[in-house]
Amino acid sequence: MAGAEEPAGRQSELEPVVSLVDVLEEDEELENEACAVLGGSDSEKCSYSQGSVKRQALYACSTCTPEGEEPAGICLACSYECHGSHKLFELYTKRNFRCDCGNSKFKNLECKLFPDKAKINSGNKYNDNFFGLYCICKRPYPDPEDEIPDEMIQCIVCEDWFHGRHLGAIPPESGDFQEMVCQACMKRCSFLWAYAAQLAVTKVTTEDDGLVLNVDGVGDQEVIKTENGAHQDNALEEDVPEHGKAIVKEVKAEQTNEPCTSSSSESDLQKAFQNQHLNTESQSGCKLEELKAKQFIKKDTATYWPLNWRSKLCTCKDCMKMYGDLDVLFLTDEYDTVLAYENKGKVDQATDRRDPLMDTLNSMNRVQQVELICEYNDLKTELKDYLKRFADEGTVVKREDIQQFFEEFQSKKRRRVDGMQYYCS
Repeated sequence: MAGAEEPAGRQSELEPVVSLVDVLEEDEELENEACAVLGGSDSEKCSYSQGSVKRQALYACSTCTPEGEEPAGICLACSYECHGSHKLFELYTKRNFRCDCGNSKFKNLECKLFPDKAKINSGNKYNDNFFGLYCICKRPYPDPEDEIPDEMIQCIVCEDWFHGRHLGAIPPESGDFQEMVCQACMKRCSFLWAYAAQLAVTKVTTEDDGLVLNVDGVGDQEVIKTENGAHQDNALEEDVPEHGKAIVKEVKAEQTNEPCTSSSSESDLQKAFQNQHLNTESQSGCKLEELKAKQFIKKDTATYWPLNWRSKLCTCKDCMKMYGDLDVLFLTDEYDTVLAYENKGKVDQATDRRDPLMDTLNSMNRVQQVELICEYNDLKTELKDYLKRFADEGTVVKREDIQQFFEEFQSKKRRRVDGMQYYCS
C-alpha cells in the first residue's frame, strides 16, 4: 500500500550496516588522501609569489572562466578565499604552474590574497581539464551518462586524465604500477619505447590483431631494421610458440657495403647486436643507444611504469638536449613525481599536526601527568574492547551505546576513587 511503512526488520535489511570501526577507518583513509593531495599546498596564502610552483593542487573556476573563455587555474588558497561559492573543477595537481586568480582572464574578479598579479602567466600550460573535460573522449568526470565502471588515470607527461579503457593497453589488474604515459605522449616521446622494453610493467595487448606484444623483450618474430630503413622478417622456427606471439627488434645495421637480409643466420644477428652494443657503449656511454641496440617494440598504446623507473633514464649530454627539445626535462627530476609531492604533504601535515594530549601534559606537574596518562590508557583500553564487540558482531554502534559506555566508565571510575584509602604519615 502506498505510504505504508516497511517493517523494521525489512528496513534494516535494505539499509547498509556500517560499524563505528568502519567509519573511523574510512575517515582516516579520506584524511590521508586529503593530506596527500592538499598537504603540499598552502591553504591560506596565494602561491603566486612563489612563481611557477614545481607541483601544487589546482582548480579551475567554471563560474569565472566558463567554456568558451580563456582557461585559467587557481591555487588552493584562492579556491577557498576568492571562489568559495563558485563552481570549481578539481584538477588534482599540475607541475610548473603559477596562480591565475584575478589576472586578465578574470573579468569581474580581483584576487583577495594577491591582487598585484601580471596580466597573464605565459609559462602556464592548459588543456581541456580546465573546462572539466578529460580523456580522448572529452567527457566530464564523473560522467552521468557513462554506465561503464572505469577508473581515471593521469598521464605523467601531458597530465591529462584518461579512462583505463581508452588507453589502448589495459591497466594492470593489481594496480601494480606507479606512473602511466598515454599513447599520444608515447608517440611524441618515442625514445621511451626503448626503455619500455626493459622497464614497463606489463604486456601490451592489441585487440585489432589479436597479438600480445611483450615489452620485456621476449618474443619470436623478428623484424630487422636495415640500413635503408626497410624491415625484413626473420622468423626463427625454434622460438615460435604455439600462441603466435610476435615481437619487433629494431636494430641498426653495421656500416657495411651490404645491408642485412632475411638470409642472415642467428649467429650473425647475435654478433651484430653485440658489436652494436659494444660500439655504442665505447663511443658515447649513452644508455639510450645501448637500449636501441636491443629488441623493443612500438605500438599505439599507453605504457605503465614501476616505482623509480625515471632514475634509469640516461642523463648524458645528448639525451638531456633531447629532453629539452621535447619539453620533458621534468622526467629527470625525482621531485616532479606525484608520489614525491604526496609524501611531502604527509610529512608536512604530520609536522604541523599538534597532539592535544601532549599540550595538556606539558602544562601539568608530574603527579597530574601520571594520573592523566593512567586515565587515558584506561579509557582507550575499555573503549577499544567495547567497540570490538560491535565489530565482531557486525552491528551498528548507536548513540545510546556510546552514552551507555561513558556512563559505565564514569561509574567504574567513581567506585575506584571511593574505594581508595588514604594514609597520613
